[in-house]
Amino acid sequence: MKPLWSRSYYKGPKSNHFDGTVFFNHNAPNTRHSLYDVISWLWKRKPNPWPKYVANTFTDVPPKRVLGDEIRISFVGHVTFLIQTQGLNILTDPIWSKRASPFQFIGPKRVNDPGINFDNLPPIDIVWVSHNHYDHLDLPTLQRLWKRDKPRIITPLGNDTIINKVNVPAEAYDLGECASLSKSVKLHLEPMLHWSARGRLDRNKALWAAMILETPAGNIYFIGDSGYGDGTYFRQAREKFTSFKAALLPIGAYAPRWFMKDIHMNPEETLKAQRDLGNPLMIPTHYDTFPLADESYGEALTTLEKAHLHYPNNPLKILKVGAHMFLP
Repeated sequence: MKPLWSRSYYKGPKSNHFDGTVFFNHNAPNTRHSLYDVISWLWKRKPNPWPKYVANTFTDVPPKRVLGDEIRISFVGHVTFLIQTQGLNILTDPIWSKRASPFQFIGPKRVNDPGINFDNLPPIDIVWVSHNHYDHLDLPTLQRLWKRDKPRIITPLGNDTIINKVNVPAEAYDLGECASLSKSVKLHLEPMLHWSARGRLDRNKALWAAMILETPAGNIYFIGDSGYGDGTYFRQAREKFTSFKAALLPIGAYAPRWFMKDIHMNPEETLKAQRDLGNPLMIPTHYDTFPLADESYGEALTTLEKAHLHYPNNPLKILKVGAHMFLP
């Protein structure tokens, strides 16, 4: 039996983002913190306050299907969205669990309910899982979805191994590859500046990726987490796909900057990323659901609104948890 530290989620040829053992960000800063950095942050951190619970203003009850070129987007919370178009129901990084943690008794606890009650979800056809952090790859939710709807679960290389361990099938793809969802809708995997781990011994052994959803009505860009770096990945996406109808971009879990800057954007960097993508409509994500970093509840959104004053031409739509919209 191989020692625990030699186990891997994926075996394949080397590439510009895989050295045969671990994945990495090509042409981007090293996102691997040392153990000393992690301990230093945990020891010195002074997290700002979060409420124990915040009641939602809205609770969405989505239609069973949205046909044709209309695109309906519902914000479930954190980075979980229900995207409905062309008769497809697509979920991003779904998490209905109370904690973003391997345990149900400890770890970051959600402060609001999911914006769609699980029983009110329409039949789910496609699930996208961007990477393996617990607030993005939630095995209990994937098990519930698989038991109920048997959706296609699409994820970057290596994450399928994690999902398969709970008897749920998943399809794994590499950067630059594409999954056909229907005759008219495709899902593309593109780089994002991040890292992966479920524990201390599996760091960067599964890939992370941005999702571009290609539809007849326009492209949708989604990242679960990403640092900004020098903006290269965003500009490359624009060059490759020409334009985006909307971008679902994270704004939270950015403090302290010395620890988070290479892996999580702050709100001003998110606005820069939006400009790099060609200035599509931006819907902010990854804030005010799980206390993952040191900024206070509400701080990310307030900081975004202040930063947006310097980017008045950036189209912005803030969806509250449980709210929905049709893309214009």
